[in-house]
Amino acid sequence: MTQENNGTLSFDDFDEKINPRPEDNDFDRIVETAISRRGLLGGVLAFGSVTALGGILAPTGAKASTSRFAFEQIPTSTADTVVVPEGYKVDVMMRWGDPMWSDAPEFDDATRGTAASQARAFGDNTDGMDVFSHDGHTLLVVNNEYTNRNIIALSADEDRRIQDKDDIAKGMMAHGISVVEITNEDGTWKMVQDSPYNRRITPMTDMDLTGPAAGHDLLKTDADPSGTKSLGTWNNCGNGVTPWGTYLTCEENFNGYFSAPENPDHEVSAELKRYGISSEDWGYNWALIEDRFDVAKHPNEPNRAGYVVEIDPTDPTSTPKKRTALGRFKHENAEAVVNNDGRVVVYMGDDERGEFVYRYVSNGVYAPGASTDDLLEDGVLYVAVFDDDGTGKWMALTPETTSMDQAEIHVHTRQAASAVGATTMDRPEWISANPNAAEVFCCLTNNKNRGVKPNAGGDDTAVNGPNPREANNYGQIVRWRPEGGDHTADGFAWDLYVLAGNPTVHDDAYAGSDNVNADNMFNSPDGLAFDSNGLVWIQTDGNYKNEGDFAGQGNNQMLAGDPVTGEIRRFMVGPNECEITGLTWSPDRRTMFVGIQHPGERGNSHWPAGGTSVPRSAIIAVTREDGGLVG
Repeated sequence: MTQENNGTLSFDDFDEKINPRPEDNDFDRIVETAISRRGLLGGVLAFGSVTALGGILAPTGAKASTSRFAFEQIPTSTADTVVVPEGYKVDVMMRWGDPMWSDAPEFDDATRGTAASQARAFGDNTDGMDVFSHDGHTLLVVNNEYTNRNIIALSADEDRRIQDKDDIAKGMMAHGISVVEITNEDGTWKMVQDSPYNRRITPMTDMDLTGPAAGHDLLKTDADPSGTKSLGTWNNCGNGVTPWGTYLTCEENFNGYFSAPENPDHEVSAELKRYGISSEDWGYNWALIEDRFDVAKHPNEPNRAGYVVEIDPTDPTSTPKKRTALGRFKHENAEAVVNNDGRVVVYMGDDERGEFVYRYVSNGVYAPGASTDDLLEDGVLYVAVFDDDGTGKWMALTPETTSMDQAEIHVHTRQAASAVGATTMDRPEWISANPNAAEVFCCLTNNKNRGVKPNAGGDDTAVNGPNPREANNYGQIVRWRPEGGDHTADGFAWDLYVLAGNPTVHDDAYAGSDNVNADNMFNSPDGLAFDSNGLVWIQTDGNYKNEGDFAGQGNNQMLAGDPVTGEIRRFMVGPNECEITGLTWSPDRRTMFVGIQHPGERGNSHWPAGGTSVPRSAIIAVTREDGGLVG
């Protein structure tokens, strides 16, 4: 996710300011690859042409004789509201600061609450989420990724650094996960206050560290000399759901919360620097109230963050588990698939410029009713290599392939992936598997550094097959099909489902692929989810200035795509300065729940209440006016 930090710097930009990458790429060698830059831009980008991919995959630009979309496309918008097609309606279901228990105060627009009130209220900046049905109850589990410091804290200075200690604690309590029971009353979904299932999971919640890295010296601290117990989770971005009904929340930009306030010149290790750790945080100042965030004093503490966390939403007393077997990096989401042989496969992206796409394959098999304890503990972690000819392979991250021990692979996963020559990608974000076909889609949201400078590990980021544009500000969606329909196979074939762009400004590759036009154009695909009909829903987190290269693209939006025909239509546009992120459905599929994150992050929104109110992230419920199915 692209998030505001220190005024106008995104989190990635801030990391690069602290740890600058050398501007040194060998562009000339690109012409010697199997497909030249010209070939990439003239072949892979033309979706009617299968030749560029060796005839491996069917073209995605074919025109459908009949459309599968149940709505008419809407135009772009710059209005401070949520826009959906005619025949659909939007209700705001819950907002940041809404009390989850009746003994907590209502949100105070003037003060934005206290640490105590926030600990018992719905968290901030909603992201990945899912719905669970349990014993007649409907549970919504939502990631609360981060906070806009200038909005949540009145004590934030001009650099958006929080000063007051209660404000610091309030920001901390706004992070994590909200588990909320919801109910439909007379056609309107609402939170069930005081439900026994309601739960806030925050940076102060007890966690278990499990898997190959648990107990290793790299995870041991003074507070936890065993290296098996951790405290809290934060910057939870995308999510996943296991076949056995648990929730996977993904720790992404965990690095920006560590600092060395008493030693600002402290130099972190090269291993920590690869993950963006430094003596300066993003302005949250957590180290001022929680000593474990002082990296000079506790250099192993950052090694205990950056994982996929498994949560049982049906048991409020359960201890979340950090699954180190799934690797440590800036996790976007975790897409779990049960392979034909019963093994569990989890696809994951590392959301930073020039990082990698991963796959985990369990050694055991899933059987309903049988033990699932080892399925996310015992398996093999792989990283993807995308070849320019439209094929690819999964490289196992093992002591033999990486020259690292098994635990180190799962703590320093980026270094392990670099060691085997993985393909650098344009910020791999959400990954989603088609429920009706053996194919997987991944949003590559953008990468202004493509062909400009290496990634944080010094890996080359010159133009390559799935990342065919230098200084890529628009993004694309890559898809792959596992060999023989087997998600555990080492080989796969890939193509590009869409390259986002602006055909009203450009007439070259930056105009986008054949299935992008002046009516449906967008930039920075981020969130991604399939519905039960096999349509893929695309959510954007991009540039909303609506000028220059982004003229006419308006606010961030959600579109629907047909994987068979390549057709894409715009379904929703969000309010000013927001990101559209997080998508799930009610059990009867008649309501679509969507997250509206950071409206007014630069001060130009008052959504959802309007007037002069504080902008608040929220979950909206989208339904059809005729009561029909929505996805």
